Order: sequence, then structure tokens, then C-alpha cells
Amino acid sequence: MRGEGAENPGWQLAKRVRSLMAAAVDAVYPPVCTGCGRMVGQHRGVCPACWATLRLIERPYCEVLGVPFSHDLGAGILSADAIANPPVFERLRSVAIHDGIARSLVHGLKYRDRTDLAVMMAEWMVRASDGTVKACDAVVPVPLHAFRLWGRKFNQSAELARAVARISNKPFLATALIRTKRTVQQVGLGAAAREDNVRGAFAVTEAGKAALFGKRVVLVDDVYTTGATVSAATRALKKAGAQDVTVLTFARAMSGLI
Repeated sequence: MRGEGAENPGWQLAKRVRSLMAAAVDAVYPPVCTGCGRMVGQHRGVCPACWATLRLIERPYCEVLGVPFSHDLGAGILSADAIANPPVFERLRSVAIHDGIARSLVHGLKYRDRTDLAVMMAEWMVRASDGTVKACDAVVPVPLHAFRLWGRKFNQSAELARAVARISNKPFLATALIRTKRTVQQVGLGAAAREDNVRGAFAVTEAGKAALFGKRVVLVDDVYTTGATVSAATRALKKAGAQDVTVLTFARAMSGLI
């Protein structure tokens, strides 16, 4: 028996119109690699040359810090750093090492206003989250200070968090966590200076406290470097009563496997 869509001329016409519109868009804005700009088969695609530079973080890795291991040491193994210096958050997950195409995508989103990249990057982040997005109660972005947001016009972490929440059908708490301290940029600072820079820089609003108390939260940022920023943000979330915090980033800075 033929389906209703096959028998209904209106459905067929609408499908044909959508196909023609898509073809027209492709003719004006042909699909190109999000890394280098070469022509590719579909929008939000990556060419083989750029894909080869993508160093995905796959198992085996530390269950807490998500640091990739060179050898599989068994389930539940932690890195030496996670044992010696347990983070304030429960776990960290990232898509890829911060180089190659991953670095290009982060810089495109952050510095070249390529907010169109957020959906593709968020899709990869949900996959890399190891089920924590599916299990969470809310998605929260690392916020910018109001002055920096005014100058940049958008928060790249919020763009990623909004897309993660939409893809996974989870609440997006855009303003629950705020940055109360106008910090200098972390780029170029050492680990100790980064910690001093963001100490006490975050707070949870009264409405945010009600929304976050006892909840499992996914905290989204673009890049994990030393962890100073997300640690300070996690402390604010935990102080407000968040039960469990997963840090989810698109990229993380590191030299290699351990």
C-alpha cells in the first residue's frame, strides 16, 4: 500500500519546491570545507585533507579528565593528574586536540564571527560527551563579562551550549551563571596567573539557584587549557547547589597521549 505522502500531490510539490530551493542556495553559496574553503559535497562538511588533521579524543582516556591514553589500561583508569589533583568538576570531555582543523573551527567561531559553525561543532560535542548530555538536567555556558560581550557581540561558548541543548532537547540556562569580575584575557597567562585572574569571577543568579539546585549540569566552553576558568565556574555552580558538573568543550590543549 502506498503511503499518504506518495499519493498526495501537495506533498510531492512541496518536496520538489524544497529541492529546487536547496539547489538554488547551493548555486549561490556552494558547500565548502569549514576548514580550508575547498568545495565539498555538503554544507558543514570537512574535506579529506582537513579531516586528516583532526585528532579526535577517543577511548581509552582518563574517566575524570578525559586525557587520552596511548594504551588501554582497563575500565575506570584515572590519570596521575586526576589522582594527585582531583578537579572540582566530576568529569571533562572534549571532541579533539586543539590543533589542525579543530583549532581552525574554534578560531573561526570565536574570532571570525562564524556562528554558523556552532551547530556542527555541537553535534560532535554531544557525541564526545559520553552520554553525559543525555543524562544531564541543564546545559550552561561559561559566560563572558558584560563589557566583553558588548565588544564581541556574542559569546562563542553560549552559541555552542545553545546548539548542544537544542540538539539534545535539554534546558539551556543562558543567564543562570554570570561573570561578575572583569578579567583580562587568559591567552598568554601561565597556570597560576590564570587561576588568580578568574578567582571569584563567577556567580549564580537567584533564578539560577532555583534552576540548578540538586541538578546535573553540563558546563560548555570552547577550549580547555589549564582548567582555571571552568574550575572557577564549577565552584560557583556547586556553591549554588549543583549536584554534578560535567565540563564539555570542543577542543583541549595538550601535547599528546599519556
